[in-house]
Parts: sequence; structure tokens; C-alpha cells
Amino acid sequence: MDFARITKHLFYSDRQLARAFSRQSLLAIEAAVQASEATHAGEICFAVEGGLDGLPLFKGQSARERAIEVFSQLRVWDTAHNNGVLIYVLLADHAVEIVADRGIHAQAGQGTWQTICSQMETQFRQSQFEVGALQGIAAVARCLRSHFPHDARRDNELPNAPVVLD
Repeated sequence: MDFARITKHLFYSDRQLARAFSRQSLLAIEAAVQASEATHAGEICFAVEGGLDGLPLFKGQSARERAIEVFSQLRVWDTAHNNGVLIYVLLADHAVEIVADRGIHAQAGQGTWQTICSQMETQFRQSQFEVGALQGIAAVARCLRSHFPHDARRDNELPNAPVVLD
């Protein structure tokens, strides 16, 4: 049991989360997702969480495990062409995870997502949260554009607004 991690998560405050992702930053992220989705046929969902709590935290749930859980909860998997992508940020761990539905993951591969996560984490370590998020969204959008070009007939299947998890 990692007591330092547990303490960090339990004491990660809403104020810290709001400092990292202000209302203005969340609106910029929403605009970036919306603009990107006009250029490809995929779906991007951005979710941020300050820290874990409860039993999952005490059992050592990883950021990756939590991202997969959020992917399911937010129904990112439920797109017509299996091309939904979740960008998940767990601030207490300074971790970014990307979970992609099978349609886009088969095309892009884990290496693509890991590269994007690493680039975002580099920005986050410098407290450039909005910059990192926008760069990550742009990189995911480039990937989606190359594998799922824009389709004028498509519906917006997932909300563009970032999801702030409590």
C-alpha cells in the first residue's frame, strides 16, 4: 500500500483542480474538441479528475485502470464507427491516459497514444495544463483525420465539453 499516493489523492482539492483547469481553460478545451471534430469523423472526449478516493484508491487502482473505467462510464465506446477517443487526466498522479475504441486503436496503435500522453505530461510538469491539453487534442485530431476523414453527414455522438470528475 502506497501511503504517500493515498495521502496525495485524498488531499487533492477542488481548488487545485480549478487552478490547473480554470473555467476559461475548460471552455478552450471544449472549443478545441468542437473545432477538431469538424475536420474528422471521430469523437474526442476529455476528462479530468483531481484524485481517486475510496476503495479503488486503497486497492491501488492505476490511472490506466481508471481511464478504462471512465471510458466505459462516459460511453466513449458507443460510437457508430468505433472511433471514440478518451483523453483522461489524473492530476494527483500527474498522469495522462488515452483510451481509444477498437476502430481507431487498430489503425493508430498504442505507440501513438503513448507519444501523445508523454507530450502532454511534459507540458503538465511545467504547469502548462491548458497548453498540454490543447496540444493533445490537436494530436489526437490529426490521427483521427488520417484514419477517419471528415464526413459531412455525421452526428456529434459525444458531448464536446470536458468532463470534470469528482
